[in-house]
Formats: sequence, structure tokens, C-alpha cells
Amino acid sequence: MSLIDFCIVLLGCLALSRAAPTITPTVSPEDQNLAEGYLSQFYADVGVTNSSVHRMVKTSFRQDLQTMSALFVTGVLDNETVEAMKAPRCGVSDISRYGHFDGKPRWKKRLLTYRITQYTQDLTQSQVDAIIAQAFQLYSDVIPLDFKQVNSGTADIMILFKGGYHGDFYPFDGAGGVLAHANSPGWGQGGDTHFDDDERWTFTQRGVNLLLVAAHEFGHALGLDHSRDRGALMYPTYRYVNTNGYRLPDDDKHGVQALYGSRTTVPTTAPKPEPPPGPDPGPEPEEPTEDPNPDPLPNPRGEQCSRGLVFDAATSIRRDLFFFKNGYYWRKSTTATGIRFTKVNTKWSQINYVDAAFEVPSKDVVYLFEGRQYWGIRAYAKTVISGFPKSLTNLGLPSSVSKVDAAVYVPTTRKTLIFVNNQYWSYDQGRNQMDVGYPRYITQDFPGIGSKVDAAFENYGYLYFSDGPRQSEYYLPYRRVMRVLLNYGWLNCY
Repeated sequence: MSLIDFCIVLLGCLALSRAAPTITPTVSPEDQNLAEGYLSQFYADVGVTNSSVHRMVKTSFRQDLQTMSALFVTGVLDNETVEAMKAPRCGVSDISRYGHFDGKPRWKKRLLTYRITQYTQDLTQSQVDAIIAQAFQLYSDVIPLDFKQVNSGTADIMILFKGGYHGDFYPFDGAGGVLAHANSPGWGQGGDTHFDDDERWTFTQRGVNLLLVAAHEFGHALGLDHSRDRGALMYPTYRYVNTNGYRLPDDDKHGVQALYGSRTTVPTTAPKPEPPPGPDPGPEPEEPTEDPNPDPLPNPRGEQCSRGLVFDAATSIRRDLFFFKNGYYWRKSTTATGIRFTKVNTKWSQINYVDAAFEVPSKDVVYLFEGRQYWGIRAYAKTVISGFPKSLTNLGLPSSVSKVDAAVYVPTTRKTLIFVNNQYWSYDQGRNQMDVGYPRYITQDFPGIGSKVDAAFENYGYLYFSDGPRQSEYYLPYRRVMRVLLNYGWLNCY
């Protein structure tokens, strides 16, 4: 599953008014900013940049929001629509007209395991266990799937309660905002479900009812998208209902049965789970001139798809992405399927390990760093450009620097950012010299990405900074982190 297909789904609350709106010609600047952010997050059409088109699209999406919220459809940013935007809610786009995720992902096994790795302090552990089990039972009552809680190892569905940044694509935003999110079915993080522990979790009407939220999120974990039926559990906004004797509403029941079929009998024993997917067939040779059987890392697939994967370096080369680790690299192509895996010195014989790398597309040159030296290489050529390797001091770095942690070229500024420990330098590619006033502290100029950078690369206008297994998607014009990712998400592990 691609990153775009990797849907993060979140649940919020509040029923919305049906009263006729009071349309005002303007709203406050604060509400205008709220609306811009809201439409970008929940209704943005990826790739729309023309301002006139963007205005038209946003008007259309306001109408979509008003339709979803049972408001009068005007396309105007009125007070009632602003109030609807302020309600804590689900984070998945409301553009979808379907009850299932694109491609209808579903589990191919009959027994799914789940594990709660971190509990909330709002309820006892036994209460959480019972509520989570009850939420799963809402589905096992109507489809031929069974769910089993385990207390160790990696389960099919990993569950945790944690606030703020918690190691995935979307950090939580504190009490009253996004409440939870879950991944659609799939390998790796597929089905994993996270609850914002800054909320007040309860099993009653007060606070946030865990059963209703969990049942909604597990619907996503099983493959259900949002419903336009206001009485459905999978409706985008949360509304408390009495949970005594609660059963799946018909809309949700029909949706999940369309994926898995109906449960006709209660099995006396749990069905045997299907075996995990077979081993990866291994990478194809990258080019005919390369060694067709490069020495692999021990268990390269396991290393590739480890949640704790840390990159030594990363760079783009003619839009393909290269991720370096322990003298090898994974290549993610824009034109070929699969992830190719190659030893560095079978591609570039003079280089054994890559500490940092960056590409200057306008020059069709890639620079690779190892220790105190760096090489210039024509994109995809096996030979080093004449005159290389060169010393790090040739770039203007002090002689005390024995290793570069990461480097990335920013096309919009024509600067190369070079990271060493908790500081960075800015190298001007046009003037071929280091900018004055450096080094500067990373935390001073790039808030939110951490105090060090292990690997960095540019991709379609965004900068990606890795600190351990965690990666920040950074948009330089806004100078802010847009998303928080995990490194292995680039390597087709979903």
C-alpha cells in the first residue's frame, strides 16, 4: 500500500445543527485561517495550486462539508459552517462517496490478533480490555472473523493510548481535537489503532465514550470508510448513543458484510490463522552492468520493514529515491515496481559506506559522503567525476568535522544544508562557497524536527528529515512540520 493509500482515520465528536444559517459576508481573520487549514486538511485536492482553481475547489468543498453536516448548502463560509469546522472530528477526507477504502482492502485471515501496548490512566486496565473486546465483538457477531487479545509480540492490530507525537504519520493535537485514528487493513502497520490519551476516556456519556470511538476505528481497521448515513457508526462525526445492548447499525453491518460475508453460525473453535506472506523474492539487478547477485544484508526484508529502521543517508537521483544503510542501499523507483537492494561498492567501486548524500538536479550530479571525503558522480554513472574525492574542508567545513550526518539540496533556494551533530551549515551552490553566519543550531531554524538529522532528502517540494526511525515532512515556505512519518514507510512495507 502506498503512502497515499495508507489512510489515517480519526474520530471526533459533536452533532451539528440543522438550523438555517445566518450568512455573513465576512468572518473573523481567526475563523478564516481556521477554514483555510480545515479545508486543506480534510477537503484539499492534492496537486491543486492555481489560485483561481483553488478558490473554486474550496467553494465546492464548503458545499460538501455543508452537505455532510446537514447544513444549508450555500458554498459560503458562514457562521454555522465555521462552527461545524470547529467541532472535533475525523481526520480522513470527506470527499469519498464510498463505504470502503479505495481498492477495498480487507484481511485475508479469519482470526485477527490484537495487542494493547499502552493503556490510558482514565480507566482500569481490565475496563479497557473489556471495552476493546466488546468493540471487536460488534463485528464478530455479524461477520466470520474472530479477534484474540495477545500480550506479547507483534499482533495484527497494535493498539495504544498516547498523546502528541507517537511515532506515526499524524501527531495528536491535545484534548478536544482529533480523538483517535486507525490504519486500513494491510501488512506492517495495517489495522493499527491509536487513541489520543489527552482525551478523557469513559464508558458513559461523560467525556469520550471509548466503546463508540473504538468501534468506529476498528471499522476503519477492517476496511470501512466513512458513511453518509447520519445514523451509522461510521458517520464522520461522533454522537453519543446509549451503549447498553448496542449493536452495529444496519448501514455499518451491510458495509462490513460486503467485505467479509455474513456470520451464519457460531464456531466452536477458532479457525486456524493463515500463514504470513512468503519471503520477499529479493531485488532485481539494478542495471545490466551491475552484479546480478549482490551480497545481501542478513534478512534484508526484515531490516527493510522494521519499524525501528534508521537510515544512514538518503537522496533523490532523477526522481528515484535511494536509502542507504550499512553499505547497502534500497532504491525506490518512480517507474518500476518493487524495491531494489544493492551493495554500494557494486555500484560505485570507490565507496564502501555512505554517510550523507544529496543531488543537484540542475547539474545532474549526486554527491556522496564517506568519512572526511565526498565524491561527485553523474546521475546513474558508475564512474566518479574527475577530481574527486575531495576533503570536507573543500566545502568550507572545519577540519574538526570527521563525518557529515546528512545533507540535502533545496532547489528553491539553491542551497545545500549540511548537518553535523546538532548544527547545520548552508552551502551556496551558485557561488560554490559556504554562507556566512554558520553553523547554526538545528532546533533554532527547523523547530519540530529534533536536534539532529540522520538522513535528509527533497521530494516534490517537501524536505524529509530523519532522526532515528522517526521522520519529519517539512515544508520550508511555512517553516513547519506537516506530517510525522516512520522511515520504513517509503519501502513498500504496508
